Amino acid sequence: MPYSEWPYTTVFERLVLSVLIGLFIGLERERRGKESGVRTFALATLLGCLGGLLGENYALLAILLLGVLVVLLNIQTIRTKSDTELTTSIALLLAGIIGILCGLGHVFTPVAVGIVTVALLAWKQGLSGFSINLGETELRSAILLGILAFVIYPALPTGSIDPWNIIIPRDALVTVILIAGIGFVNYILWKIYGARGIELTSLLAGLVNSSVAVSELSIRAKETGGQMNDIARRGIVLATAAMIVRNSVLLALLSLSTFFRAVIPLSFMFLTCGIFILVLRRKQKYDEDQTPPILHLQSPFSLSVALRYGFIFLMLQVAGVIAQDTLGQLGVYFTSFFGGLFSSSSAVAAVATLQTNGTIPANTAAVSAVIASATSVIVNLPLVARVKDSFLVKQVGLIMISVVASGILGMFLQLWLFT
Repeated sequence: MPYSEWPYTTVFERLVLSVLIGLFIGLERERRGKESGVRTFALATLLGCLGGLLGENYALLAILLLGVLVVLLNIQTIRTKSDTELTTSIALLLAGIIGILCGLGHVFTPVAVGIVTVALLAWKQGLSGFSINLGETELRSAILLGILAFVIYPALPTGSIDPWNIIIPRDALVTVILIAGIGFVNYILWKIYGARGIELTSLLAGLVNSSVAVSELSIRAKETGGQMNDIARRGIVLATAAMIVRNSVLLALLSLSTFFRAVIPLSFMFLTCGIFILVLRRKQKYDEDQTPPILHLQSPFSLSVALRYGFIFLMLQVAGVIAQDTLGQLGVYFTSFFGGLFSSSSAVAAVATLQTNGTIPANTAAVSAVIASATSVIVNLPLVARVKDSFLVKQVGLIMISVVASGILGMFLQLWLFT
């Protein structure tokens, strides 16, 4: 740019920003003992910044010079170590582009790219462990998630496809992706970190599928002749708390107004779980080093699971509209109750979507979401009763009833405060 267009303050800010980002990336490389460290990356971003200030041709020249530097760096590394520095090389090129963005006046983009770059460089071991722990099933699930989100979703028709404006394919698919996607992410985390402790195991497993987690914990308690009853009780409460968190997140994502009208009862239920967790921790009778139970969960994102979520969601939507027209609010509540018996997340998503579309009021949707969550809690009792341990069943029953009661109390309080 001409000299008159180079205001001192503006140019100074851009140069400083580029150097700071370069230093930030270089610090990570320096810490790992790489030859290209703090000074190299700071100079790379500074070179890019000058190219961005001077214009497009100079910006391209800066990237070309960095490309030559990367080639020379790898040639030298191959000669001395018989290896390449591909990661550092890419980071250097990114540093140059970051500098160009700073020179052009961008702030958010270069800072964001710099942070992501450092994060990817610093999390080498974690990302490597993550990829090693992934199996073929998880990769297929991730591919299916991508196909549903970026291939099938754009191809679906917008709006409803029925005369009653009930069935909206895009809403249904978004809900399927949200429910199964949340479960899939937590399944991956559970698979990587689940064996490190009962708290993390049960919490992540509960986010995937609370009913399966409760059933598995109960079976483990039965197999050990009651020796793992303490672990099972605490794990069941953690899985229940995780289910409440998952349903709350779905509400917040799909209908924020419904979430605000259900936040008190859901918070009461969650806090009740937290109180029991603290009490059970103080009364624990097992060794902290005792191996936690192994839970056998399946990936919650497969074609069959996606179709099941979609089918339940659509059926609950249709049933909710019919129930609303015939029985009013009471009909929606009954629908949510029966929906909670099969999938509380689908039931919560269905009422949230109905509220967003203006089919049911926010208060009705909020009460329905709490009913679905409470029903999911009650469903756990028959799963625990299968172990035929009266002491475990009584304790878990007391906890589950207390959680449901706190939700009902919170719902009355919410309605009293905001009606």
